[in-house]
Amino acid sequence: MNNKLKLLLLSPFFALTLLQAQANYFDIAKNMEIFANAYREVNHSYVDALDPNQVMRRGMDAMLEGLDPFTNYISETDIEGYRIQVDGKYNGLGATGERVGDYVVIVEIIENSPAHKAGLKVGDALVSIDGQSAKGRTEQQVQEFLRGFPGTKTDLLVRRPGESKDLKITLERGEVNIPNVPHSGLVADGIGYVNLTTYSEDAAQNVGDALTTLKQKNPNLKGLILDLRGNGGGLLNEAVNLVNVFVPKGELVASTRGKVPEWDLNLRTQYAPNDKDIPLVILMDKMSASASEVTAGALQDLDRGVVMGQKSYGKGLVQNTKELGYNARIKLTTAKYYIPSGRCIQSVRYKDGEPVDIPEEERAQFKTRNGRIVLDGGGIKPDIALPHDTAMGVVKALLDQNIVFDYATLFAQKRASIDSIEIFEFTDFDDFSKFVQSKNFDYQTHSEKKLAELRETAARENWPLEAEIQALEIKIKAEKKGELVKQRDRILHEIEQEIVGRYYFQRGKVRKNLVNDPEVKEAVKLINDTARYNLILSGKGE
Repeated sequence: MNNKLKLLLLSPFFALTLLQAQANYFDIAKNMEIFANAYREVNHSYVDALDPNQVMRRGMDAMLEGLDPFTNYISETDIEGYRIQVDGKYNGLGATGERVGDYVVIVEIIENSPAHKAGLKVGDALVSIDGQSAKGRTEQQVQEFLRGFPGTKTDLLVRRPGESKDLKITLERGEVNIPNVPHSGLVADGIGYVNLTTYSEDAAQNVGDALTTLKQKNPNLKGLILDLRGNGGGLLNEAVNLVNVFVPKGELVASTRGKVPEWDLNLRTQYAPNDKDIPLVILMDKMSASASEVTAGALQDLDRGVVMGQKSYGKGLVQNTKELGYNARIKLTTAKYYIPSGRCIQSVRYKDGEPVDIPEEERAQFKTRNGRIVLDGGGIKPDIALPHDTAMGVVKALLDQNIVFDYATLFAQKRASIDSIEIFEFTDFDDFSKFVQSKNFDYQTHSEKKLAELRETAARENWPLEAEIQALEIKIKAEKKGELVKQRDRILHEIEQEIVGRYYFQRGKVRKNLVNDPEVKEAVKLINDTARYNLILSGKGE
């Protein structure tokens, strides 16, 4: 076929493509004009006064709602939270608050932050900010009050439990650095541990440095536990660099593919590894997502480490941010990423913004370097599955109703210091029980909720079940009375965690949790069982 004939055959295709593109651009321009006209008319003529920012925010959110849960509008007021996720630092106070009753209460303070240096404490309620009442304000509204340039000051009036008068505290805003590796150290004889909480800037470097330090202090280090539990991800390049800590230069870690072929990437390791041979266990859970899944999945695909815990979240999408003007941005999904075996771990089904579990028989099979079967779609399945220790029943209610939080606040007021993290123990369960009683604590079990639903359904359908339902409710209430004592050990653990955090911040919580962490104990056991570790990675099974 000569070139002229080829051109004649291809010309209609190109013409059709051009016409489709022009029609698409026309539709965009037409609908943008319609939207702008509607926005102007609503703002001008609607019976009540409107906040243009809120109207636009709702419009933007509605437009993006039909896409994946990770494509979001980032308004000017959201920008600080976005910066924390991306680079782990921001300008502000270094404290997190939650609305409790009429006021926003400080629930966490970052060590060495302006809030810490000024003497703000967890449990403080923000009564006013620079003379303006904070009563009834949301967390976001309080955040807007507190925003300002580094070096500027803000005057707070705080209500501290146990104090007879409100306290005046002046803070100077400054840069707040959130450590992405809050703790590393030994968890057993010759076994190291590194906790990574987010993939912000220098995350991989910090993990590599922690490993190097562990090896220097412990020349006979025989294994490492990399803890990615609760790590929601962050920068993709940091995930690639983190894999590079354990695998040689030139290995493919991830590839991205999207609508625009020119943007597709193959991401390979660029440097010599810190240690390509040390036995490695990666801990993850259902909240391990995105960059965490790239790390765990790539190390699994390359048979470089054993993944342990629960199936991960299932986020295999790449987001890029685009400037929209006026310090607003849109975080937009532009591609999916694929790990070395060729699989994509993106969950393809969502309900209420959360991934829906996909049966294994519906997930495509791929193979690791040693021939182990791995699955795509819906997260990383661990090589060794462990039960997830989730607070339930009375324990969850004590946490949700801030009973444990309030008790820890009172505890910290009475004591300037506590023993070291590993030594400290809280054992006064009787005192805590009295505190619970003073709060008139009660909670509704899942069974009680179902009984309430049954009562409503039976009433609508005229079924005479009231006597039976009441009998079951009485039995459940009798059982509930003993739940506090039955869950004694778990409740003491939660109290210890909260108290330690008041004195030793996030690093303290991480270290204290390691004392009785069942998943860490399982990882230690595996590293000490060399034959089992090697058998898992060999592709021959256990």
